[in-house]
Amino acid sequence: MPKRQTGWTEKKIARYYKEGRGQGELGNYKPWITIQDVPSSGRAHRDIGWKTEREHHLLSDLEYNYFCLLDWSDNVIDIREQFPINREITTKIAEDMNITHPIESTTQTPIVMTTDFLITLRYDSKVKYIARTIKPEKELNSSGVIEKFEIERAYWENQDVDWAIVTEKDLPKTIIENIKWLRSSYILADTTDSSFISILLERLKTGNGTILNALKEFDEHYHLEKGTALALYRHSIAKKLVKLDMTQKFDLTSDLSTIKVLSLIPKKRGGLHEFLY
Repeated sequence: MPKRQTGWTEKKIARYYKEGRGQGELGNYKPWITIQDVPSSGRAHRDIGWKTEREHHLLSDLEYNYFCLLDWSDNVIDIREQFPINREITTKIAEDMNITHPIESTTQTPIVMTTDFLITLRYDSKVKYIARTIKPEKELNSSGVIEKFEIERAYWENQDVDWAIVTEKDLPKTIIENIKWLRSSYILADTTDSSFISILLERLKTGNGTILNALKEFDEHYHLEKGTALALYRHSIAKKLVKLDMTQKFDLTSDLSTIKVLSLIPKKRGGLHEFLY
């Protein structure tokens, strides 16, 4: 699908607001920018959020990696990407700082600035909002980027919302790769019988040998299509019915003793908030 024209005009900004962009929460939220609207550096991603059950628009691999971490964390309850911030306020901040506000060069229209992620967190009974900007470390030395970040930082400081920059060096690579291996398994295929989950979990809890052999034997014992037990296993990890050391790369040749099978009703647990920066 071809990208839309990216030039900003007051008419276009008004249309975006009328469309409800940047508004709503959870499944009703609409990002200010979608992957069709702008060229992205790196590969863009569209993925259905586990928490929001809506399509998220991530403009780079780095944004997608951070999104996967957020979607996994038990403490995160909402993820709003490409979140627009109030243009009147950012314009005033730029003026006070004697910084040029970002504008559309062809129309000289001040743009609506966005923060990559506005995240809603819950710790016990308290709800907190944090804002995060995602940027490759090599781009942090640009004066234009630094000035934009100064406006963004001041904006969120005025809103009493914690704001920070996240680079690729901040992200736990192995944990993210493990989560990405599970992304397609959160929802089972219509052809997969979920009634086998409890049986498989009991086998994993009491069996011996490697995970891979146990999965193969399960398919054979119940005359299931090859790979069914693996799909159920991945789904069980995604649903946190099976607990693994997320800091270690998943290995199907590991012994069954390396996994912990939990209750079919997951207990409340702490999330990966230490990686949210």
